[in-house]
Amino acid sequence: MQSGGEEDKLRLKLYGRSYCHLCDEMIAALAPLREEFGFGMEIIDVDSDAALEQRFGLLVPVLMHADTELCHYHLDTAKVRAYLANFR
Repeated sequence: MQSGGEEDKLRLKLYGRSYCHLCDEMIAALAPLREEFGFGMEIIDVDSDAALEQRFGLLVPVLMHADTELCHYHLDTAKVRAYLANFR
C-alpha cells in the first residue's frame, strides 16, 4: 500500500489474491500508468475477508476506483487511461 503526496489525489484499489498470476501481471502493467498519472494504489487480498471472497470469487483481479469497476482479469489500458484523464 502506498500513500502520500500526489498519489493521495486519486487512489485505485486492486482486488486480488496473493497466488494469482493475473493479479501480478495487472500490477506490473499498471506501473507505466502510475508514472503517467501519479495515482495511489491499494492492493486488497480478497481471501482475507469472507465478504470480499464471496463478492469477487474467481473474477480477480478487479481494478476499481470508488464504486467504479475499471477492468478485471486483464488491464484495459485504453479504458483506464481515459478514465484517469478525467482527474487531471
